[in-house]
Amino acid sequence: MSGLNRVGVCSEEFDTESAQTFRKDGGRRTGLLDVMLAAMTLLSAAFILLTFPLTAWRCVQVVQEYERAVIFRLGRVVRGARGPGLFWIIPWLDVIQTVDLRTASFNILPQEVLTADGVPLKVDAVVFYRVVEPSLWVTRVENGYQATQTLAQTTLRATLGAHTLTDVLTQRRSITERMEEVLLTSRQWGVQVERVELKDLTLPVSLQRCMASEAEAARRARAEMILAEGEVKASRALKEAASGLSPVALQLRYLQSLSSVPSSASIVVFCFPTDLLDMFFPHQQISAGT
Repeated sequence: MSGLNRVGVCSEEFDTESAQTFRKDGGRRTGLLDVMLAAMTLLSAAFILLTFPLTAWRCVQVVQEYERAVIFRLGRVVRGARGPGLFWIIPWLDVIQTVDLRTASFNILPQEVLTADGVPLKVDAVVFYRVVEPSLWVTRVENGYQATQTLAQTTLRATLGAHTLTDVLTQRRSITERMEEVLLTSRQWGVQVERVELKDLTLPVSLQRCMASEAEAARRARAEMILAEGEVKASRALKEAASGLSPVALQLRYLQSLSSVPSSASIVVFCFPTDLLDMFFPHQQISAGT
């Protein structure tokens, strides 16, 4: 056991010493490279000054207002992106990559998504983005456009998969805002997602038929309820009107109803005195007397 402990301690000491040695060597190499870079830059600047009329046309670069230039000098990024307008470079030491800062967009191809309640959907969207840090856009990601598009596709599938079909149909704005929050992680690449919009939602044909049948049944039930409420209100109004009529007014109403009956060969109207009704409905006499 003691031998094993000694071996473990020796290995840890060796790792620590090797790490410190690596840091020292790396620091020395970095310092040596910095000195060499400074010396080559000074020599290049002196050469440019001596041959200024001849080399000026190669040392001047121009970028547009919506562009920025990221300069690599001997493989290292020069601090800060250059532009817009005119700037100077050392043509045999510098490599330039131009980045467009304008807002761009791309379409997310239709994705097969399964919602939280098990409904399959086919949805596509559009994403608007722009580069805010040109240096990070060039150095942190190999293909920023493809990386942003892939992240948007996976975010779309994950976000819609966490919502039900009703939420997807009624809360589209909140879903897109959630996607924008998730896509803020792409800021580490130097890109900012400005807006996400869902373009189209495609439901299965069978589900569309079921939803149409459900909506039609709901409309029919609502229409029948409205009709029933109208009949109830009409019957109440007739009851109130009949209770307020006097016997004379009731007799006039009876005669008016007879006159409004259309004359036709298939309709026969017999006039019957209302006084004779007392023989058949004696309870009306009682109620009238009371």
